[in-house]
Amino acid sequence: MSYTTKIKNEIIELDLGKSETIALLSGFIRNNGSISNNELILTTENDLIKERIIYLLKKLYEINVVVEVKDGLNFNKKDLYVIHISEKLNLILQDVCYLDEKGIYMDTPKDYLVGGNEEIRAYLKGVFLTGGSINDPKTSRYHMEILMNEASEAVFVQKLLNIFDLNAKLLNRDKGYMVYIKEAERISDFLKIIGAMKAVLYFEDVRIYHEAKNRTNRLNNCEQANTDKVIDAANEQLKNINILEDNLAVELLDDKTKEALDYRKKYPEASLKELSEIITIETGNKITKSGLNHRFRKINELASRLNKE
Repeated sequence: MSYTTKIKNEIIELDLGKSETIALLSGFIRNNGSISNNELILTTENDLIKERIIYLLKKLYEINVVVEVKDGLNFNKKDLYVIHISEKLNLILQDVCYLDEKGIYMDTPKDYLVGGNEEIRAYLKGVFLTGGSINDPKTSRYHMEILMNEASEAVFVQKLLNIFDLNAKLLNRDKGYMVYIKEAERISDFLKIIGAMKAVLYFEDVRIYHEAKNRTNRLNNCEQANTDKVIDAANEQLKNINILEDNLAVELLDDKTKEALDYRKKYPEASLKELSEIITIETGNKITKSGLNHRFRKINELASRLNKE
């Protein structure tokens, strides 16, 4: 079962008040329904959604509906449930703001239908049940989208989402329109808004895991970069030491710098900090990383002069 299906199964079973139920049906019917031969036709591949929509319609309007089951087409093995509604059709279509009193399609629902936050949440649930999807957070990218046919509806849904500061964007597709959200935190907020709390917990667990993994990778990369710098610096020092020895120039150094030279040869892979601690322990004479670096600078400068000569 996909992550999107789990979300839809969770939110379709939530209890709603009457105004919220009408708002959810409005979001669902306006983005799913079509009218043919004096019938409202709704379709879904989800059995739970089919059962719940029928239950809500019967509860509110006391009507009978006809359900037709069609075999999945092409490579889609899922059955398609087609819900036919003919009883109290005008009442239902006007209640959910699909048609106005004159029988004309409404570009957007009336203000009262989404008059409060709970009704807005319910409407968004209905819209998401029709054309919404969210990538499983285990995938490489975070993405939530809702596909719609009408431009006016897409703009309306985008505005509803952005009431909650979700930074929803709108994209014109070849067939219809897509409202989408990319940021992980805002997708999580959307799941909270529609009441998919189980989905939120899963989403946040995976997101936290990804963040921890990325942080560990960054630290490992940083440590590797530091290790590479230590090795490069040590190799450069050893190369310069070889130049001094080849030119019999080691005796030009003072005793402390000779000491640094000997310890570098003895511990070729040690960092300056590690080497300073080793010298301090073994000789009893405290030497700081900065002081040791100063000694190697003398070696490097002398090797550089010899190279030029």
